[in-house]
Formats: sequence, structure tokens, C-alpha cells
Amino acid sequence: MNRDAINIERPATKSRIFAHTRWDVLPAAAGLFHLAFLFGLYFLFPHAPLWVMLILGLVYALMVNANINGVGHNFIHNPFFRSKILNRLFGVTQSIACCFSQTLYDAVHMQHHKGNSDRKDENGDTIDWLSIYRHSHDEEPENPWAYVFKSFFRDDVGAIKNELRKRNNGDVRWGNIELTAFATTLFLMAVIVPAWPIHFINWRFIVYFLPFWYLGHCFSYLNGYYRHYGANPDKPIAWGVSSYGKIYNCLFFYNGYHAEHHFRPKVHWTKMEAFRQSIADMQKAEGVRTIRRAHMLGFLDPDLPKRHEPPAHVFKDLTI
Repeated sequence: MNRDAINIERPATKSRIFAHTRWDVLPAAAGLFHLAFLFGLYFLFPHAPLWVMLILGLVYALMVNANINGVGHNFIHNPFFRSKILNRLFGVTQSIACCFSQTLYDAVHMQHHKGNSDRKDENGDTIDWLSIYRHSHDEEPENPWAYVFKSFFRDDVGAIKNELRKRNNGDVRWGNIELTAFATTLFLMAVIVPAWPIHFINWRFIVYFLPFWYLGHCFSYLNGYYRHYGANPDKPIAWGVSSYGKIYNCLFFYNGYHAEHHFRPKVHWTKMEAFRQSIADMQKAEGVRTIRRAHMLGFLDPDLPKRHEPPAHVFKDLTI
């Protein structure tokens, strides 16, 4: 085994603001841009034609997916800032932008890494709450339609908070702050109309916004499904499915390198390509699965195994 491969994790920086590298200004700025986009939707809604708002709503939904799986995901594993309060405040901005709690997402995602989309045990349960096998009715992955559209409603907030309590570091309190922050933001958007004359209930915006919010999280679950569909839950190096498209990985801050990420979760996004090159021979030997499409479009991959057929774990060098 190449020990250099195992030692590649985080860069070092002398920055007084950023914890690992000044390049983290990019995902931080992307997260804040997403927040600004949300407020832009709100202020533009009374003035723009419906067709424009529908397009922008779809863009917002796609940004939820990119944020959760790019910005928010990297922030969990390698918090951007040296200052704990800056990291906490950035988590609040993330929570408002995506209308969820970044800290609760942290707990769910850490549980995901404990199980790595594991198969059901003898009691019919999985360690990973997000496992594609968790809610299936047989030994195969769940139907993607069910996984994508039902997962939004499956979170057990009580179980998530119990995991946060074990940390004993204030995460439960900050999770509640984040939930309150985004709920208050939506409440204010619901009762204040940014146009004259002022009305008391901005119900049209909420009716417009909520489906795109839900769709954005569905896109995220679609992304997650194909990051593990066809992977091998029994081999650590093959726990994930990778996609190496350059544009995709630039937008998602290298979360396309998902087999590599599950093998070494602390590798910083700026080091992911170097890490991949250092373990390429190991991946090929173990049959790590890769796909030609971005994960959200994984269902279009021509080599996609059928749900009731064992996947052919064949490594391909796909860089398009």
C-alpha cells in the first residue's frame, strides 16, 4: 500500500482566517451567493413575470443540491475558518440558504460515514440513515423514485439530536438556532411583501417557493443515490461511486470523487485529484466503480447495472 496515498489529507496555511487553505474562499463565497440568490428570489417575485420566476426557482433548486453536496459537505469535513464563531455563523447562513440545519446535516452525514450505505443487518436495519438499502423491501437497493421523493420526509429529528448530544459541544443548541433562523426567515417572507401596497400575507411567494425547496432536496437525494448505487458496501476502497467530469467537480468542489472521499473522508477538496492519482492502482485492483455522468444524471449512464443484477465492479478511467 502506498503510504503517501494515505497521508494526503489537508493542506496547511498561514492564513489568520482560513483553517486549511485560502482556496476555501471559493466554497464560502458560493454558499453566501446561494443565500443572496434566495433573497433575490424574494425581492424579485412581485415584479418579474411568472416564467422568469419558474426558471429562477429551478436554478435555486439546483443550487440547493450543489450547496448541500459541495459547499456544505466540504464544510462538514474541513470547516473553512480558524474561528469557531465564524464557522458557527457560516453554518447559520448555510441553513437559511438551504432551509435546513447545517448542524443536523452534519450528524446525518457522519452517520452516513459510519455505515457507508451499508446493507440491512439481521434486524432489517442499517447503520447509515441514508443508505440506499435502508427502506428497500428486499436485499437490493431501494427503487430510486421512492428514495428520491420520500427521503425528504424520513429524517428522525429526535435521533439526530440524540447523536448531537453525545458530542457535548453545543451542537444541539446551534442546531436549534439554525432551525429557528431559517423558519423565522420563511415566516418573515410569508408575512411581508416587498412591494407597495403592503399586504399582510405573502402567500403567493410561499406557494411558489416551497415546491422548489422540496425539489432541491430531492435533487440532493438523487445525487446521493447514484453516488452509491453499484458501489460495493463490503470494500472500503469501493464504498462510493466516482464521477470525474471536470465541470461537475468544479461546481461541486470535487464531491464527484466519491469513492476516494469515502475511503479517506478528511482529504481536502483541493487535494482530491492528487489523492486519486496516488491510489489509482489500488482502485483498479479492487474494481472501484465509476460513471460517465454527473451523479444526479447517473440514471443515464450506459453501464448502469439493473437493480436485480449484481454490478460489474470494473474500474474505468473516465475524465470527461
